[in-house]
Amino acid sequence: MKTQRIAGGAAMAFGLLTLLSGGKALFGTADMGAVVPFVLWFNFIAGFAYVVGGLLLWRGHRFALPVALAILFATAIVFAAFGLRVASGGAYEMRTVGAMALRTGFWAVVALTAWKPMTKQSST
Repeated sequence: MKTQRIAGGAAMAFGLLTLLSGGKALFGTADMGAVVPFVLWFNFIAGFAYVVGGLLLWRGHRFALPVALAILFATAIVFAAFGLRVASGGAYEMRTVGAMALRTGFWAVVALTAWKPMTKQSST
């Protein structure tokens, strides 16, 4: 349960930071370089889901795993679409590659954290 709370808190913090940075990039005046709009919008909107998913995990809610898996798979799909754009010669920032790898890995760990308590409950 402690691991779930830590992961849930980290997911909520990650979500809030995602909303802050995504909001600045979308609605600010700073030049962000060669951003990929669909990735930027996805990450910003996903920030709300991160907060919800983190809260569900924090509370040990039964929907924590499905939400974490949905975020993981959606992120992986957007990452793959981004990869196709890069492979076809589209402009991009290298930091986007790192950010998407971090997001995908982070949600894989969160999903695993949400899954472990479910397996313990089902085996007792």
